[in-house]
Amino acid sequence: MASKFISEFKEFVSRGNVMDMAVGIIIGGAFTAIVTSLTTNIINPLITLATGGHGTEVGGLAIKVSDSATIDFGAFISAILNFLIIAFVVFCLVKAVNSLKNAVVQEKEEEATTKTCPFCKEEIAIEATRCPHCTSELD
Repeated sequence: MASKFISEFKEFVSRGNVMDMAVGIIIGGAFTAIVTSLTTNIINPLITLATGGHGTEVGGLAIKVSDSATIDFGAFISAILNFLIIAFVVFCLVKAVNSLKNAVVQEKEEEATTKTCPFCKEEIAIEATRCPHCTSELD
C-alpha cells in the first residue's frame, strides 16, 4: 500500500503539476503582498480620513479592551478588502482563461466540414470518397 502511494506521488511530481502549483503559489503570494500594501497604505488611510481617525489607526474602528488587547475592526475590514480584491482578480483571470478555452473549442468546431471536388468544383462533405455530383472517386 505504501509503495502504491509512493508511486502515485512520483507520477504526480513527474507530470509537472508541482511546478505549475509552485508558480501559482509564488505569484499568489506576491500578488497578496501588493493587495495588502494597497489596503494598508491607501485604503486604510482613506477610511481613517473619512472617519476622523488620528495617526495610523483606522479612526473609531478600534476598541481598546485592556492595555495589551485591542479589538481592531479596521484590521478586519482590511482583511475583508484584501480577500474581495484578490477574489475579484482571480475571478477575472478564471473568466479570461475560460473565454480563451471556449474560443479554442469553438474554433475547432468551426473547422472545415466540406471540401471542393477537384473535378467538378462542387462542395461536398469532407469525408466523402466519391463526389455526389460528378461521381468521381476522391482521395
